[in-house]
Amino acid sequence: MVSKASSSDFIKALEIGRPPNIKKLFPNSKALIVSGKVIDRAMRKKSAAMTIAANVRGSVLIKGVLRAAQRANAAVIIEIAKSESTYCPINLWNIATHVDAVCNELGITIPVAVHADHYGLKSQADVEAAKVEIPTLFDAGITSIAIDASHMPDDKNLLANIALNPFIPKWAGYETEVGEIKGKAGLSTVEEALFLIQGLNAHRMYPDWIALNNGTTHGIEASDAGIQVELTKQIHAAIDKYGLSGAQHGTSGNNSDRLRRIAKETHTTKANVATALQMISWGVKVNEYGNAFLDKDGQFIKLSNSGITDPLWAEMTAYAQSKSLKGGDYKKLNLPFEIKILAQPREVRENMASAVEEFTFGLLTQVFNAKDTAPLAIEAIMKAGSYDLGPKGSPIEDPNEWTEEKITSKAAKINRTASDPHADYSD
Repeated sequence: MVSKASSSDFIKALEIGRPPNIKKLFPNSKALIVSGKVIDRAMRKKSAAMTIAANVRGSVLIKGVLRAAQRANAAVIIEIAKSESTYCPINLWNIATHVDAVCNELGITIPVAVHADHYGLKSQADVEAAKVEIPTLFDAGITSIAIDASHMPDDKNLLANIALNPFIPKWAGYETEVGEIKGKAGLSTVEEALFLIQGLNAHRMYPDWIALNNGTTHGIEASDAGIQVELTKQIHAAIDKYGLSGAQHGTSGNNSDRLRRIAKETHTTKANVATALQMISWGVKVNEYGNAFLDKDGQFIKLSNSGITDPLWAEMTAYAQSKSLKGGDYKKLNLPFEIKILAQPREVRENMASAVEEFTFGLLTQVFNAKDTAPLAIEAIMKAGSYDLGPKGSPIEDPNEWTEEKITSKAAKINRTASDPHADYSD
């Protein structure tokens, strides 16, 4: 395997590999921002490899992740969720601008996709609003999207994906989802996954990834229940002929050996990491998996020689207490404190980025097996001669068997545990 792309291949990839929206937004850029399809194909080419999909809740995180990817020579995904856009300074409409700026500032030469994570839909009204909003995401530089209607019944989930397909560019990365990731109401099943993917195939839709509730939850967890590798293998085997890869959500805090198994034994190519990066940047004490330590009072432990300054941490924790924020809800500190974080001395910000860089580099090289996948991504662009790599899937299912009426009928036969209407499924 070629360990480095040649400078001529990189220049050619810049010319032909950047999607139209990226070229229009950043005509003079040297950042190789690509479709999510490119990143997926690189991981599949290497085999037994997945890369980080980093939820960058603050701008310092972008630098840390991209520096790590450059060191590892790994293709990566930078993302933010629809829900995160409401409590983070990085949002779905500015993330591409941030990524492009950092790539050019640091001279980043690895391919990067910009992903709209968990574009959540919980009702038909959400679907209608999405028909207007999704095009604006691509106007703003998104190159990949996760349509997450998993909170809806199976037939509505499938129908939402079908309804929104015309609003997603054919060249873009596309992720679909079955089973609420934070669900306590039951894990995703083979039956549910097959229903969704067969229905999409019948409508000639070929997702690049499928995300499952395979036993993990978003955020840093105290338990070690974690990802169910065997369940993931069963579902991936059942849908193998449809050409999908897996997207592993809720990676933060999971045992490294379990994540290695996910990369090696399943078709997973995308691993979302959010909470661990946030905590590490702030200087919260975590274990090797990114799990935060708590003191006897259940509070996070701040390392005095790491992350943000102690006075700023004291201010953040006081604010959290005034708003009754605990545990995972500390994520809501990102937006009100971004300016104060950026106003810290350069050495503090550098230490924050370096801590994220080291953690991410370890994941990419020691856990995810993503090292040296950047040239494979560039190779995929060169082989296609285009930013559009086309679908991995092909027509299999009969469209006549997947009309709206038949979709509703088939869904009624699926044994699915009902969603908890009181659960918080936000990212």
